[in-house]
Amino acid sequence: MTKKVLVVDDSATVRRQVCAALSAADFEVIEAGDGVEGAEAINSQSDLAAVILDVNMPRMNGLEMLELIKKEPRHAALPIVLLTTEGQHELVQRAKSAGAKGWIVKPFKPDLLLAAIRKLTAM
Repeated sequence: MTKKVLVVDDSATVRRQVCAALSAADFEVIEAGDGVEGAEAINSQSDLAAVILDVNMPRMNGLEMLELIKKEPRHAALPIVLLTTEGQHELVQRAKSAGAKGWIVKPFKPDLLLAAIRKLTAM
């Protein structure tokens, strides 16, 4: 069975790169351009296996989206990985405290991203 992964990033180029890597590994990919669209996608998709989330985005950033989503008990077990240019210790700690399962710094290596998503989705 194909597993769905939501990719939330305001960069269409990054979304394309992530989607190409995931699609080649038989994941179904859903895209969102910012945290508001991402939160809406999570609420409309009941069968997501994981979320890949950028930090710096307009309207609602990734940390705000992460904190909002993890407040919902039904999303408590949903694995969320942050994919970002940020590497500041405080941001990583905030993300972990909010429930993020991983932090990958851009530019990313597709094989490392896939390994993380496979592990989190047990695929």
